Amino acid sequence: MRPRLQRLSLIDQLCAALRDGLARGDWPDWLPSELRLSADLRVGRNSLRAALRRLADEGAVEIVPSQGTRNAGRVSHQQDPDREVFGLLSPITLEQLRPRQALWVDELRGLLSETGEVLRFVHGPQFFRSNPSPALQRLVSHERCGCWILVRSTKAIQLWFARNRVPCVIAGSCHQGVDLPSVDLDYRAMCQHAATTLLQLGHRRIAFLTQVADAAGDLHSETGFMEGVQGFLRAGAEGRVVHHEPERQGVAQCVRRLMQGARPPTALLINQSYHYLTVFSVLVQMGRRIPQDVSLICRDEDRFLAFLDPEPARYVEDPHQFARRLARIAAMLIRERPAKPPQMQIMPRLLRGSSIARPAGEQVKDGIPGRTG
Repeated sequence: MRPRLQRLSLIDQLCAALRDGLARGDWPDWLPSELRLSADLRVGRNSLRAALRRLADEGAVEIVPSQGTRNAGRVSHQQDPDREVFGLLSPITLEQLRPRQALWVDELRGLLSETGEVLRFVHGPQFFRSNPSPALQRLVSHERCGCWILVRSTKAIQLWFARNRVPCVIAGSCHQGVDLPSVDLDYRAMCQHAATTLLQLGHRRIAFLTQVADAAGDLHSETGFMEGVQGFLRAGAEGRVVHHEPERQGVAQCVRRLMQGARPPTALLINQSYHYLTVFSVLVQMGRRIPQDVSLICRDEDRFLAFLDPEPARYVEDPHQFARRLARIAAMLIRERPAKPPQMQIMPRLLRGSSIARPAGEQVKDGIPGRTG
C-alpha cells in the first residue's frame, strides 16, 4: 500500500514559513506588522492571524495587544552571526517606486547578497507623518537592522535618525540643518545647468514645473534653477518656479493655465519623468509643437522616455553606480562612525535628445538673442 501523502493547508504552510523565519533569526525581538507580513508572504491578513494564533498557542510567539507580535524565543535560533541586515525605508511599496529607483534597489540587494547580507524592504505612511517618532521607535526596535537606507525621507525622519544616532544613509539629499551620510544626484547643479542651457539657446521666458517641495532634492532643484536664471537677468531672462499638484489632473491644469497666460514660457524644465508624459500630452492637445513652439527638458531619467518622439532631453545617470555607493557607505557605517558623515553627489550628463531648440525667429550670439530678418 502506498503511503498517504499529507496535504498541507495554507495555515500549515504559513506556520512553517514563520517558524523558518524565527529559526533564521529574521525577527530576534518583534515580528513585522501584520500588514507587512501579509504583503511579504502574499496572503490575506485573516490567514496570517490564524497562523500567528497557532504559533502563540505553541509558545513560539507572544501576541501583545496594541503592540504587535513578539518572538517568544522558543524556536531554535540558527542565524549566521556574520550576517548583517540592512533596512530600506520607503513611504510606498517597491512596485510603486519609479523604474529608476527600482533598478538601484534591485542592484543594491544583489550587491549585499554577494557578501551574505540581507536587504529588508519596509514601507508605510505611518513613518512619514509630521510626527513619525512613535512609529520609527517601534520600527527600529522590532526590525533590528544594522543600518537603514532612507528613501524619499522627510526632514522629520532625518532629524529623528540623527538625534537617536541610529546608523543610516540617505538615498537622497539632507534637509537643511541635518548632517547625515547620503548619496544623491547633484540636483542643484543639474537644474542650474538646465536653465543655462535653455537661456543660451535664446529662450528668455522659462519655467520649472514641480510639485510643492517636500524632499530636499526638490528644494535644491529650485535653488539651482533660479541661480541659472540669475546669470541672464541683464539679457532680459525671466524664470519662475511653478508648483502643481502631484496627480495627473493637477499637472494638466497647471500646464494649461501657464501656457494660456499673457506671457507663456517658451521652454520648460520638468521635475520628473511621469510628469513629463503629462506635460507632453497636454502641449500636443493644445497644438503646441515640440521643440518648435516649446522646448522641454526632463530633470529625471526613466527608460520609457526613450520611446517618446521627439525624444526628451534629460539627465542620465547610472543606477548601478548609485547602488554601489550606497552599499559602500552602509557597510562602513556598521563598522565605524566617521567623524564627518560622507555625503556623495553624482552629476548626471545631459542627453540632449530632440526636445530642445532655439526659439522660433531667434538668432543667438554669445548667449544674447537678436531678432532675425
